[in-house]
Amino acid sequence: MNLILLGAPGAGKGTQAEILVKKLSIPAISTGNMLREAIANGTELGMKAKQHMDNGSLVPDELILGIVADRVAQPDCSNGFILDGMPRTLAQAEALENMGVKIDHVVSIEVDDAVIEGRMTGRRVCPKCGASYHIVANPPKMEGICNACGSELTIRKDDAPETVRKRLEVYHATTEILKEFYGKLGRLCIVEGNQPIEKANEEILKAIGAQV
Repeated sequence: MNLILLGAPGAGKGTQAEILVKKLSIPAISTGNMLREAIANGTELGMKAKQHMDNGSLVPDELILGIVADRVAQPDCSNGFILDGMPRTLAQAEALENMGVKIDHVVSIEVDDAVIEGRMTGRRVCPKCGASYHIVANPPKMEGICNACGSELTIRKDDAPETVRKRLEVYHATTEILKEFYGKLGRLCIVEGNQPIEKANEEILKAIGAQV
């Protein structure tokens, strides 16, 4: 089963993808994670993407599509995959169709902007070991300090309030048209994201007809 998870930044796509990976035994393909890895490794793609991500703007389609095409061709995707963070534009969605990447279901996780801003601006990450926290939902034992390695926690630049608001504006301007696109194809499912994680996951599984 090939799935796409839609939703604004911070809507919970990554969290739901992690659960679905275990329940459906298919890999999640997070373009955000792949891009951050490329940036950390200092690759040419990473450096190009970093300029766009730091500004809160979308990474150009040719960079994203190249990454995704290579990834879905890997053997572990033969039984299905979950796309997290892509497509973000109508052009990307049409390109996937033209590339022959078959999508069975598109799940849109709906969360109000105000809730998302609170989620994202409260996130903290450890630059050393990669552990992530939230000042309300998952605070570290000692304020500002990583539980795992004791390093000082930081705020990712794309979690800064002004960047979050810009990312939400970009999302509403470019991505929501995807719901209309996939709705016409009969593949769209709407799930309320501002509820307990397990409850939202149950709704997703029911919507895609998965027997787990």
